[in-house]
Amino acid sequence: MGYNKAKVTRKIGPRRIYQMNYRSTRDPQAQPVTSAAAIIKGLAPDGGLFVSSTFPQPSYDLAPFTTQPYQDIAQQVLTWFFPDLAALPGAVQRAYGAQWDDQQITPLSARHGGNYYLELFHGPTLAFKDVALQALPQLLQLAKVQTGEDSETIILTATSGDTGTAALRGFQNVAGTQVIVFYPRDGISPVQKAQMLGQAGANLHVVAVTGNFDQAQTTVKQLFSDQALAHELAARQQQFSSANSMNVGRLIPQIAYYFAAYGQLLQRQEIQSGDLVNFAVPTGNFGDILAGYYAKKLGLPVGKLICASNANNVLTDFFATGTYDKRREFYVTNSPSMDILVSSNLERLLFDVSDHDADLVAQLMNQLQTTGHYTVPAEVHQRLTTTFAAGYATSMQLQAEIKRVFDADNYLIDPHTAVGSFVARQYQQVTGDQRPCVVLATASPYKFPETVLDAISPAPVSSGLTAIKQLAEFDAAPLTAGVQELFTNLPQSQAEVAPAEMKAIVQQILQG
Repeated sequence: MGYNKAKVTRKIGPRRIYQMNYRSTRDPQAQPVTSAAAIIKGLAPDGGLFVSSTFPQPSYDLAPFTTQPYQDIAQQVLTWFFPDLAALPGAVQRAYGAQWDDQQITPLSARHGGNYYLELFHGPTLAFKDVALQALPQLLQLAKVQTGEDSETIILTATSGDTGTAALRGFQNVAGTQVIVFYPRDGISPVQKAQMLGQAGANLHVVAVTGNFDQAQTTVKQLFSDQALAHELAARQQQFSSANSMNVGRLIPQIAYYFAAYGQLLQRQEIQSGDLVNFAVPTGNFGDILAGYYAKKLGLPVGKLICASNANNVLTDFFATGTYDKRREFYVTNSPSMDILVSSNLERLLFDVSDHDADLVAQLMNQLQTTGHYTVPAEVHQRLTTTFAAGYATSMQLQAEIKRVFDADNYLIDPHTAVGSFVARQYQQVTGDQRPCVVLATASPYKFPETVLDAISPAPVSSGLTAIKQLAEFDAAPLTAGVQELFTNLPQSQAEVAPAEMKAIVQQILQG
């Protein structure tokens, strides 16, 4: 897992087309599938997650990342993992086109309050999920053409706030697809709800769940592995796929912005080629930080990956002890997209650091489902701690961090970014590690204006659209098109169900 400098000092050669197969994290006997099939299916039949059977080992030079447009970086990363997927260049151009409000797609800020902020919120729904969910519909369409798959794809996903809106926007009116998004009724911000209900499209369906995100996500996973339901869908030429980062086609595009961030630091001469850079990642479902781990495996000079949690700090405890225990109080916080106790993508990391021991992973996942906890072997825990650090921020601490960064440089960050920023600073103070640190800025402050205003404004704080106008008074930059759109979107209808009723509402929607 260490950084091998020789790996990143050779030029990229001509592209070689070959097939990359994908396998489940759980069943060592399961037949591998092509990358196209993995993207279409979303989740392995045994409930596991698809991972590449052989991890790419590319040779490249870091220097081009200083001048390449984001589209070229993204295309290179996607080619490493999906080399057999035809017509990738056009798909990438469509994914990262005029719908972004910054030509760099993921620009890196100047240094603020001691760290850099990788702004991942310049897409149409103002959050990092856009980076992958503008790409996934393009990849899915390519995969269906390549395999000859003509079934209707049902994108079924649970969201803690941002994935749902980005999936709805990405798949809006995409032929041959329907999107069903479940979200916790009382677990997202007013702006997140307004965004989600403001996405218009004949193929879009939004359902509120009278439970928390973990309950919604657990039920979605069960629906994916429900064989009776699968047969019912097949009879109507329909099949499920996922827009969650459980889908490898959603996960892999996120790797590109780690390379883009490193290239921007190189271009500014903030670092020299080969210097290690730390990344602090606000983490809930673990996909965003897993992309950073994959970037490190690909040879990017990544130092520590700092896993930042809110009060639902199950990951902080896991990295400290090696025991994952979801049997704890669930907190609804002011960083709602991280209100998660079951981090699905951790399964892929465990598969990797256990030397691809699918039997062990299946055992651990079964223990989590049946007992609510598991403990990894000591050698696995030791491997994790060489790459990852972890910490968490309370609601009060993240608000103090929003104020600290704003007071230092008049720079606004949202509450999730503030979690990453606080934990990065905490890590630096405790360890003395002064390597450059990039904090992933996962959402626009305008998605959570109430929390940001509460931190920086002495005046009474309004809610929703009024709060956006209040926050704009503290920002010298004009409102972007994505923010302005919030004032013109008309809310669509939605259903509301208990977790136990989710299967029935899915059947009702799909039967028309």
